[in-house]
Amino acid sequence: MSAGFDMPTPNSLLVQGRALLPGIAVSVLVAITAQFLSEHYGAPAMLMALLLGLSLNFLAEDGTRTVRGVEYAAKSVLRIGVALLGARISAQMLSQLGPGMIALVIGGVVFTIAFALLAAKIMGRGWRLALLTGGSVAICGASAAMAIAAVLPRTDKSERNLAFTVLSVTLLSTIAMILYPLLARWLQFDALESGVFLGGTIHDVAQVVGAGFSINPEVGETATLVKLIRVSMLAPVVLVFSIAMRAGGLQGEGERPPLLPLFVTGFLMLAALNTMGLIPPALAAFCETVSRWALLVAIAAVGIKTSLVRMLDVGGTAIALIVAQTVMLAVFVVTGVRFIG
Repeated sequence: MSAGFDMPTPNSLLVQGRALLPGIAVSVLVAITAQFLSEHYGAPAMLMALLLGLSLNFLAEDGTRTVRGVEYAAKSVLRIGVALLGARISAQMLSQLGPGMIALVIGGVVFTIAFALLAAKIMGRGWRLALLTGGSVAICGASAAMAIAAVLPRTDKSERNLAFTVLSVTLLSTIAMILYPLLARWLQFDALESGVFLGGTIHDVAQVVGAGFSINPEVGETATLVKLIRVSMLAPVVLVFSIAMRAGGLQGEGERPPLLPLFVTGFLMLAALNTMGLIPPALAAFCETVSRWALLVAIAAVGIKTSLVRMLDVGGTAIALIVAQTVMLAVFVVTGVRFIG
């Protein structure tokens, strides 16, 4: 075995499992409770899991035994759930989007980042905050914020700006998860249009899934597919940012993200197998069930992580900036869906 490479021992895995168990257990209990409320009172399970999680935000505070497990559930369990959704997706569904809708989604990413730079200049905010917030709104919320922060030049405000961005996009995604399905119905969007709207505008994957499946499974699957098109743009966007800053004599820290996140690769592999007819219907149904529960646990954890009281340190203009980006992205996608439709 090469020097410097340490295989995890059974004891270390047991210690890690014990550290994660309390937070995962809480997230699972919230998911079970949400499912119970959904079955008995007709409320969307995803929405119930989110609201119940928000009421337990104190469990995500530093020093609590549940914080590591909640973080794990919100990220890793979410990715497992999204990857397994690929077993229900096929190339035929992608073809239903059409080149116009796909171009609209990609155009929304470019438009939002460009708008962020312009709005930040008008509001007197720096370009670093513009790229950080614009990229997170345009692509995939907190995950994009952390990836972009890794290549931005470090300043004494870097950590504060990252924390603000993560909290803001999580809160805005939570609000959008509740309001956007209602807006889609008010605009009389069909299933395809609703999926493109939700997947093309909501920031985080978990909230896209929650919003889409709160309408119906077809909208949920389309919204997830559209969202993954946005997620796949993370690596190219971060690479462009890094090249531009190096060309300007600036140095960023941290590693570039992989070309495609592992859960996106898993999603695409399962979708390819399903397109070729290699996934039996029984296995696809099983994957769907596991995926649904994984996503319910993940959205519960996202709710637990979401704090509503620590967003004001950066000032009102920063809040206005990220809200404006969110609104403009929604306007862009709604306009495009109307035009293409």
